Amino acid sequence: MSEYILEMKHITKEFTAVKALDDVNLQVRPGEIMALCGENGAGKSTLMNVLSGTYGYGTYSGDIVYNGETCQFHSLRDSEAKGIVIIHQELALSPYLSIAENVFLGNEQVKMKGVIDWNVTRAKAGELLKQVGLGDENVNTPVIQLGTGKQQLVEIAKALGKKCDLLILDEPTASLNDEESMGLLMLMKELQKQGITQIIISHKLNEISFVADAITVIRDGHTIETMHKDVDYSLDTPESYKKLEDRIIKSMVGRELTNRYPKRHGITIGKEPIFEVKNWNVYHPELTDKKVINNVNLSVRPGEVVGLAGLMGAGRTELAMSIFGRSYGSNISGEVYINGKAVNTHTVAAAIDSKLAYVSEDRKTYGLVLIDSIEFNMTLAAMSKYFSKNGILNRNEEKLKSEEYRKRINVKCNNIEQVVGSLSGGNQQKVVLAKWMLTQPDVLILDEPTRGIDVGAKYEIYEVINELAASGKAVIVISSDMQEIIGTCDRTYVLNEGEICGELSGDEITQENIMGCIMTHNNRKGAAS
Repeated sequence: MSEYILEMKHITKEFTAVKALDDVNLQVRPGEIMALCGENGAGKSTLMNVLSGTYGYGTYSGDIVYNGETCQFHSLRDSEAKGIVIIHQELALSPYLSIAENVFLGNEQVKMKGVIDWNVTRAKAGELLKQVGLGDENVNTPVIQLGTGKQQLVEIAKALGKKCDLLILDEPTASLNDEESMGLLMLMKELQKQGITQIIISHKLNEISFVADAITVIRDGHTIETMHKDVDYSLDTPESYKKLEDRIIKSMVGRELTNRYPKRHGITIGKEPIFEVKNWNVYHPELTDKKVINNVNLSVRPGEVVGLAGLMGAGRTELAMSIFGRSYGSNISGEVYINGKAVNTHTVAAAIDSKLAYVSEDRKTYGLVLIDSIEFNMTLAAMSKYFSKNGILNRNEEKLKSEEYRKRINVKCNNIEQVVGSLSGGNQQKVVLAKWMLTQPDVLILDEPTRGIDVGAKYEIYEVINELAASGKAVIVISSDMQEIIGTCDRTYVLNEGEICGELSGDEITQENIMGCIMTHNNRKGAAS
């Protein structure tokens, strides 16, 4: 019997003369959790799409050997018939169908003459939900009523319902909070005990080191190295974790990355605020008697990077969106000042005219037109003001500026006519940044600017933030990653339950102090109630 449940040998895959994979090899042992690491665009998802049959046999060269048999998967159904199931980063659930219907979508439990047996469907769905930790959920609940974390677990239940032997998870924790992420990683370990082999694609190095038995790094479509726990590395001390992460990063980016947060040089922070929010109050858009943001006051000076820290649900995104064109909330009150003058931010257009920009945490839904070009996306927000006159677009100027910003922030693409949906996550994020930079704002609010992108692309985003600060802009960074707040910000406001519960500067910005502010606020609120 073979030592490996899966061998992918000399896999090469091209897209319009671009080699996405070039002689890639992967070996996975039965029952292990294999992590695939690499920068955005390195070829990780492409390799898994080859394995799952999304890119069918004949569209690539090389061999897939599964359980000792050379396989030719022409579609997802072919790979699923062998027990290989992939869960993509973009969940494949139908929001208005029930949990039970989603669990067996495409794998319907039928009785005579193709009629669905709903009793069996619901009963089996309930058993699978218990297996993934959702035993308390009603199987008749529409999936749209579940949070992202629970939807991810429904996808895993769906995979288990297909008698899965090899489970592939592509960025499964990208949209989850810390608690949900840990729950998912613990579930992976439980599935491992049940004999299910797993491959996880993730940019989160702490999660990889926690859950993986082996790590394969891919760079620019090539296999760089494979490391096995207790053979190539150990995790018995904090120093060993750091050593492993440094090794992974070096393999991913091709160089040492001694400092994950670039140093800021020659930046002078102004004395007077360039941006101020005073007495800001916001109510829920539907539950209009529920206050979401309570009397928030904040300011940012020219050249300053200010963080908004807090736990999930603290109200950071709601605050940002309510300020930017009142994109969230109802019964909003308070004042916004830019350069010492009260400004109108009641609509998105008015906010842009006031020199305010907001990079959304959800780039695919709110930041980009995925089916259109890089050029179109980059110039979209600035089109009416900077690229048209009397309603006539200046196409030459559009192209010149798009190309200038493509080079300026290092967007990796074939050309500016490339469809933005075909770019990696990190490069999509750079296009969103360029879009708002082209509006020539004085204030930029960056909401989770590095979510779902690799360490190399993160470093480049941080360099853009530093460049903006150096040019005298005011930058606000919202991040769930406390280390990112610590590494990038000069000053930080801590939010909890829609209120500012602390303000930290310089060396005061530590994880302990941030959590201390939150705990003190919780205790104060508890005593008041």
